[in-house]
Amino acid sequence: MPINLKPVDVVVVGLGAAGGVAVLPLARAGVKVAGVEAGTWMDPHRDFKPDEIHNNVRGMVTTGSKIRREAPTVRHSLTEKARQGGPSPMMNAIGGTSIHYHAQSWRLKPWDFKTVSEVTQRYGASYLPQGSTVEDWPIGWSDIEPYYDIVEHEVGVSGKAGNIQGKLDKAGNIFEGPRQREYPMPPLRSCDYLERMKTAARSLGWNPFHSPAAINSVPRDGRGSCGYHGYCDRGGCHLEAKNSTCFSTIPKAQKTGNLTIFDNAQVTRIVAGADGKVTGVLYIRGGMEYFQPAKAVLVGSYTYENVRLLLLSKSRGYPDGLANNHGQVGKHYFGHWDAQSGAAVSALFPMDLNIWYGAILSQGVVIDEWADDSFDHSGLGFIGGASITVYTEKHPIASASGSTWGQSPAWGSKWKAWIHENAGRTASAYLQTNTFPYETTFLDLDPEVKDPLGDPVIRVTTMTRENERRAAMHAQDKMEEWFRAAGAIQVSKGDPRGPNLSTHTYGGTRMGGNPANSVVDKWGFAHEAKNLGMLGGSVFGTSGARNPTLTIQALAWRTAQHLVENWKSITG
Repeated sequence: MPINLKPVDVVVVGLGAAGGVAVLPLARAGVKVAGVEAGTWMDPHRDFKPDEIHNNVRGMVTTGSKIRREAPTVRHSLTEKARQGGPSPMMNAIGGTSIHYHAQSWRLKPWDFKTVSEVTQRYGASYLPQGSTVEDWPIGWSDIEPYYDIVEHEVGVSGKAGNIQGKLDKAGNIFEGPRQREYPMPPLRSCDYLERMKTAARSLGWNPFHSPAAINSVPRDGRGSCGYHGYCDRGGCHLEAKNSTCFSTIPKAQKTGNLTIFDNAQVTRIVAGADGKVTGVLYIRGGMEYFQPAKAVLVGSYTYENVRLLLLSKSRGYPDGLANNHGQVGKHYFGHWDAQSGAAVSALFPMDLNIWYGAILSQGVVIDEWADDSFDHSGLGFIGGASITVYTEKHPIASASGSTWGQSPAWGSKWKAWIHENAGRTASAYLQTNTFPYETTFLDLDPEVKDPLGDPVIRVTTMTRENERRAAMHAQDKMEEWFRAAGAIQVSKGDPRGPNLSTHTYGGTRMGGNPANSVVDKWGFAHEAKNLGMLGGSVFGTSGARNPTLTIQALAWRTAQHLVENWKSITG
C-alpha cells in the first residue's frame, strides 16, 4: 500500500522547461504546489564543465537514470517490429532539458496557429498534405502573445525584435508576429564568420538576424553574462548565464514558500476518482511508494512520457488510459525534421573561419525567408518550409571526426596533416522544417518491451512524409546558395529521411475544441478530466520551423494562470 502524504493544491509532474515555469504563477498566487521530479539538483560548479569529453563524448551525467531505463521503441511501418534506438534525448534533473538545450527561445508565427485556414485561403484545400490530421489550433496569436512577453522577461531572453506593434526593424526578424515590446536583453555577440554570412545573405536580398536565446548577453537577475565557451547543446552553464528554469523560475517559486520539491521521485500513475476527476499521483522514491493527493495535476514531462503516463493510468472510468475514452491519447504525434533527421548542409571554405567555441545556435544568424508561409508556395508541392541558421562552435574531437571532403584519406599521416591544416575551414547549418501530424504517425504502448518496473515503454510509429521531405530539400538548396554566396568552395547536403526519436516532439495530447480529435481544451485541460492539465509539446498541433521551448513555456504559464483564475470551476 502506498504511503499517503499531506494533500496539496496542485501536483506538477516534472520540473523542466514546462513544469519549471508553471510553478511560478501558481506559487505567486498562494497555491500550494508539490513539484515531483525524477532527478534532483545539479551543481553548476561540479556537474557543468566546458569539456568535450565530459559533454559530447561521454554525455553529461544526469541526476537520474529513469529516461535511460524507458527508452522508446521506434518503427517505420505498421508491420515492422519496433526497436529501441537509444534513450530519449531528454534528461532527469531539476531544470530538466532546459539545463542542456541550445537555449534558442523562439516564438511561433501567427501562421503556425492557423495553418489550415491560411493554406486553404491562399492556395486551396488541395495544398494540405495528404493523410495529415493537421487542424487549426483553438488559439491564435492574440491569445498567446501576452504569455510570450511574460516568459521572455521572467526567464530572460536576449534578442532583437523585428516587429514591435507592426513597426518592422530589419535588425530583427521582419517575418515574426507583432510583439508588445523589445526583448529584455540585446542579442549575443557576433563574430567575423557571422558577419560574413550576414553580408552574403544581404547580397541575395535576404534579411539575416541574430537568434533569440535564453542566455544572458549582459548581467541580469544577479547572474553574469555568457562566456561563449560553448557546449550549450550538451552541457549545463557553469557561469549560470543560461536561463535554465533551475536558475530562473524555480528559485523564484521557492522563495514564495509555496513550492515543495520532491526530487528523485518517479511518477508511475495519475489517479482518477469515480467522478472522472484526478485525485493525485503515485510515485516511487527511495524504493517506497507514495500517493500525493491534490486538487489538480499538471503533467509537464516530455511528450513521450506525457503520453505514456496517461496510457498507463487506467481505471474503471478510463479503461484505455486517463482522458482517453475518445481514443485520442497518442494520436497526432510528430517529430521535427531537422539536421538530426537528415536535413543537414555543410560547407568547406578556402580559409579558416575561426569559429572554435561560441554559443552554438543561440549565437547564430538566421534566415526566415524560406520558413512557414513567408514565400509563395505555388507549384512547389509542399506547404511550410524551414528556418536556416548558421552558427559558431567547433570542437577538436568532433572536427577531427568530420569529412575530409575527398581531399585526403580517412586515416593515417595524410589524414592527420589535412585535419591539422583544414579542420577550421568547415561549417554546418541548422535547418528546422515545419512538420505536421499524420494518420500514420502516433504513439502507443509497446506490446513487448518494458521498463524495470514492468511497465510498457512508448512505441513511436513514424514514417517519411513527402511534404516535409520536399520542404527540407528546398531549404537545403537555399542554404547551399547562401554558403556559396559567402565563398564556400564545396557544399554537402544530407538526405532528409525524417526523425526517429527527436529532441522536438509534438502531439499525443493535442489541444483542440473537439474531444473527438483532441485531448485537451484551449487552456491545456483534459476534455474528460477537467482538473488534469497537460504541459509541453504534446499539446501542439503544428511545430513551426523553429525550436518549441518558448512556446512550451508560454503555454505552461497560460495554463497555470488559467487554473489560478478559474480555481473553483476547475477543481470544484
